[in-house]
Amino acid sequence: MKIGLTIFPTDSAIRPDELAQAAEDRGFESLFFSEHTHIPVSRRTPYPAGGEMPQEFTRIHDPLIALTTAAASTERIRLGTGICTVTQRDPIILAKQVASLDVFSGGRVILGVGAGWNAEEMENHGTAFATRWQVLRERVEAMKSIWHGDKASYDGEFVNFDPIWCYPKPLQRPHPPVLLGAHGKAALRRVVAYCDGWLPVAQHPDNLSSRITELRRYADEIGRDPASISVSVYWAIPDPHTVEKYAEWGVDRMVVALPTAGPDVVLPLLDEYATLVRAAEGVS
Repeated sequence: MKIGLTIFPTDSAIRPDELAQAAEDRGFESLFFSEHTHIPVSRRTPYPAGGEMPQEFTRIHDPLIALTTAAASTERIRLGTGICTVTQRDPIILAKQVASLDVFSGGRVILGVGAGWNAEEMENHGTAFATRWQVLRERVEAMKSIWHGDKASYDGEFVNFDPIWCYPKPLQRPHPPVLLGAHGKAALRRVVAYCDGWLPVAQHPDNLSSRITELRRYADEIGRDPASISVSVYWAIPDPHTVEKYAEWGVDRMVVALPTAGPDVVLPLLDEYATLVRAAEGVS
């Protein structure tokens, strides 16, 4: 069991490099940054958690640049997106950015991806809400094609390019792990079809154990090794008992959330959450 952290990397929170270094010093395995390129002033799409959308959604740094800053100040901690809204990014450019970060960090990137929930936000990037899942799949597959070989091409409904050269290639081979953040009925089949792991939010699947079993079954049905598909629970409850429970269910990583706050608030919490690292060592 691995213990990771996540935070909204905003201009009012602890700096990404300071947080990454402090997290690495305390033994945390990974650090994930969220993404919203912008938030439309229109509130046609309701905030999924209900009520008013927190202000930090409007102030997030670009996660890949924030992770590059984190990489430069650390040596071991894994660097993740939680999640990268691939439906709002050009896949050729994103493939190059992820590969570059993987090379510069020494092979530490984890690419958490998702289709997004804010219809207006993705429409500003030219993606229709109704087609977001197909767009996501094609862009992930296109990036894998770019990462794998010298010459890459892709022929889809939403992504098309003739053979191209695009370097660098990621240090991790065949590519950094791609984790899908999703919870609907089709989520698990999407994971086994084109991703390397599942990244559910802890508050959503109250039947997480049975869904993990279902995930393994789907993998076996299509001939994938179920053990090759990881499960990382996002926004997990920071409690040692949760570590034990998730370990029994076959969870590979639990990621706990930090508040969008400065060092005076965040660093003491790191000391408190470091007990989870020790608890995870005991169940590994």
